[in-house]
Amino acid sequence: MIKRSIKKILISNRGEIAVRIIKSCSEMGIKTVSIYSDVDVYAIHARLADESYCVGPAPARDSYLNQDKIIEIAKLSGCDAIHPGYGFLSENSSFAHKVTENNLKFIGPSAAAMKLMGDKTSARSFAIKIGVQIVPGTTDPIDDISRAIRVADEIGYPILIKAAGGGGGKGMRIIKNANELEAGLKASKSEALSAFSDGRVFIEKYIENPRHIEVQVLADAYGNVVHFGERECSIQRRHQKIIEESPSTYINETIRTELTQAAVSLVKEAGYTNAGTVEFIFDQNKKFYFLEMNTRLQVEHPITEMRIGYDLVKEQIKISEGNRLDFSQKDVKFDGHSMECRIYAEDPYNNFFPSTGKIIHLQVPSGLGIRDDRGVEERSEISPYYDPLISKLITFGKTREETRSRMSAALKQYHLIGLRNNINFCSWITSHPKFISGEYDTGFIEKYFSVEELDKPSEELVNVAIIAAIGRIQNPSQNEIEKGAVNSFSNWKNKKIDGFN
Repeated sequence: MIKRSIKKILISNRGEIAVRIIKSCSEMGIKTVSIYSDVDVYAIHARLADESYCVGPAPARDSYLNQDKIIEIAKLSGCDAIHPGYGFLSENSSFAHKVTENNLKFIGPSAAAMKLMGDKTSARSFAIKIGVQIVPGTTDPIDDISRAIRVADEIGYPILIKAAGGGGGKGMRIIKNANELEAGLKASKSEALSAFSDGRVFIEKYIENPRHIEVQVLADAYGNVVHFGERECSIQRRHQKIIEESPSTYINETIRTELTQAAVSLVKEAGYTNAGTVEFIFDQNKKFYFLEMNTRLQVEHPITEMRIGYDLVKEQIKISEGNRLDFSQKDVKFDGHSMECRIYAEDPYNNFFPSTGKIIHLQVPSGLGIRDDRGVEERSEISPYYDPLISKLITFGKTREETRSRMSAALKQYHLIGLRNNINFCSWITSHPKFISGEYDTGFIEKYFSVEELDKPSEELVNVAIIAAIGRIQNPSQNEIEKGAVNSFSNWKNKKIDGFN
């Protein structure tokens, strides 16, 4: 492979991930070009890059998905490469092909490898071919209801209908019986077409109470593949990950070895290069099945970085320059535990409906073992056009409990005013006994969450109240002191303060 040093990168994305990539490029001495839509003109990513260009109006199809315009800006601004981040065009093989056709580096896998592993149906066929087990179902798209009925009868209800060309839960339907099948098939195809411009869907067996665990990999063009361990992503809301952690509490070292070897085999046999994530689903017997491969950087990649100490964006760029990985599997050391909460502008009291508007006040936690990746600041506008992600709050500790308690404390220090948000919801999850014990699956939120939970006093507050009550019983004289203090406080409240009355 011909080595070519990259001097300038266009980032075909926005928000948190664009900021994240700009920072790594800056450390590497690589110039950056950002693109922004009309509503993102004042966004951090547009200001932070060395150069910024308007790519079009607010709707993504007219701006961040405008392939020709993005490539035109990259060429006019003298870029060598395009980094797609995640979402938008990051898993679009035709875009990757167009980029290379225009003599630019696509920082990601080749278009051919992306087409093979990014398409869920072809990836399932490939996994079978090399002996990695998949969830029972089809390996090609389902078009007609009669075939769907035959397949469902064969593998048994409940089943899942899933989009072949996308993710994030869009186009996905759980079908519990034959009566739901025809309407579910039509709805999934329609939603997939709208979300990914690809209406193909396929069927697989729905696994009850599963655990979702994935493996981060890096591969160069010389056949070297390393894995960076697993991330557990089972805390999901409408099939969308909310909290992730590494390592998983569900598997032991024997299963971990089998899992990571399966991921490495898939990547190596596919001739895949750059960063990727191989996703698996575990049943209640801890048997795992290949689910899909994300042919890009993942939202949750920071929790892997916190444990291994490698900057995955830098490694992506070095691989795209034609370099070999300068480390091997034995050099990768795993340390401690890490956890990520996705902070969204959404309303947990209203079925997580996105909240839009201006951030009036934003105070994010900091300190030992705390990282916050974000692309917004005070006065930033959260528009209805894009994902309402505010930031990714990540904590790291020597043990899972240290990491969890650090996250719990950090969430309490996270202040966001101006928009409905899910900070209290994340606090509720991280303080739930089932989460604390690690006994959860992808149905955690459906099983345990109701809006009334958010209004309950926390266990910590209840414990403080109990301790205070016991103290009063054991030391009645303290009550007099406290009464005095209360009265004093009441008197203070009644005093006039100059300028305030």
